[in-house]
Amino acid sequence: MAGELFVGEAEGHLDGHGTLFIRSQSNPQLSCQGAFTSSAKLGGSGDLRCSDGSAGTFHFQRLTLRRGHGTGTLSRGPMSFAYGLSAEEAKPYLVLPAGKALSESGTELRMVDL
Repeated sequence: MAGELFVGEAEGHLDGHGTLFIRSQSNPQLSCQGAFTSSAKLGGSGDLRCSDGSAGTFHFQRLTLRRGHGTGTLSRGPMSFAYGLSAEEAKPYLVLPAGKALSESGTELRMVDL
């Protein structure tokens, strides 16, 4: 989001609604939380509010019940995201800043210089 890597967790319910919490890898004090709704046919949408006062909306497509990708716009800038995918699987769906790549080491994900 806006040139920063955020990681976090989402909790979805069988009725299609859920919540999420993400935090910046480079600035752990910066976090965002939100809510979403989802369906297999329509995909999903939701909203986020961040600890720095920024807010916005996002949309996503489900690949399976637990995997997908999406985009959004927050007042701090654009975002792209993937969930339930490895860094390698997520690459086609993410828009990273120029000169950056994702690096995965065990369970840790980082944005690194190329």
